[in-house]
Amino acid sequence: MLKTGDAAPQFRAIADDGSTVSSADYKGRNLVLYFYPKANTAGCTHEAVEFSSALEQFKAVNTAIVGCSGDSIDAQTKFKTRYKIKFPLLADTNFDVIEAFGARRMKTFFGKSFLGIVRTTYWIAPDGLIRKVWEKVTPKGHAAEVLAAIREGDGASA
Repeated sequence: MLKTGDAAPQFRAIADDGSTVSSADYKGRNLVLYFYPKANTAGCTHEAVEFSSALEQFKAVNTAIVGCSGDSIDAQTKFKTRYKIKFPLLADTNFDVIEAFGARRMKTFFGKSFLGIVRTTYWIAPDGLIRKVWEKVTPKGHAAEVLAAIREGDGASA
């Protein structure tokens, strides 16, 4: 698992609009990269809507938001459109980005173990180093928690 102070893995993935998004696109500013299990589910929707609603506040502290799951481009596009999400959603169907960041791990649900995406958020500073990691995120209030951490850490110049 990656931790604070580690260099964030470089990544490239296809976004909901079919464009290629890479870590290089965010050089020189903060990036909040968050991983979620599945588009259009209750928790994932709540988290995405909170981040989207706070996007201008994140921009004010030099921060971009990117969401990532193993969903298809079509699923991400429908999710983004339905809930008016204002930032890129990566369709990491091969789990390259998800696994590089350690967000795909064994989970248990009703006594059954399976390999799944663990809701995890990374704050990557402008220098490409991981500034903070949130593991096993609770969607409600998470965007505000991340924004507060960036503000406290002087995210505009971190």
